[in-house]
Amino acid sequence: MNFWFPIVMVGLLLQRGAELLLARKHARWIRDQGGVEVGREHYPLLVGIHFLFFISLTWEVIGTGSHPPAWWPIPFTLFLLAQGLRIWSIHSLGPYWNTRIWVVPGHPRVVRGPYKYLSHPNYVVVVTELLVLPLLFGAYVTAVTLSVLNLVVLLKVRIPLEEKALAQAVGGEGMKIEANPEGD
Repeated sequence: MNFWFPIVMVGLLLQRGAELLLARKHARWIRDQGGVEVGREHYPLLVGIHFLFFISLTWEVIGTGSHPPAWWPIPFTLFLLAQGLRIWSIHSLGPYWNTRIWVVPGHPRVVRGPYKYLSHPNYVVVVTELLVLPLLFGAYVTAVTLSVLNLVVLLKVRIPLEEKALAQAVGGEGMKIEANPEGD
């Protein structure tokens, strides 16, 4: 097993834990602003994909003994760039950032930072991460299968739902957003 794998995995799990705590804090703020959660029913699917990603990656690296390829600096560099974009995205959204889809009716859409150039930079981060992190450790099955699965859910479910919710929230009038007031 690669010496760096457990260190990277612990770091990533700590990062995800911190993000979930931040998301809860932001959810409370959004609720206080009159915000609503949209698409709660698909969130467990996304959580499941990420959980499966960690399990699959660990199994492939430890269980099958995959090793980093000679070209490991390429996925490593892409991974670091993605982390920079993640931090920039979270910072740019401020209290609007969340792991769930929360919208505040009547509030304008955030168009600063990377959101000035991309509609969903955080999803670019996730797609990149789920592809390059396994490649970094030579876990090709995880790289392909979980990346494709995640991409399908993002493109077919998550992004269209988020776009619709944001458009309705910005318009304010006549919104048909299904609220989940007790969502975290």
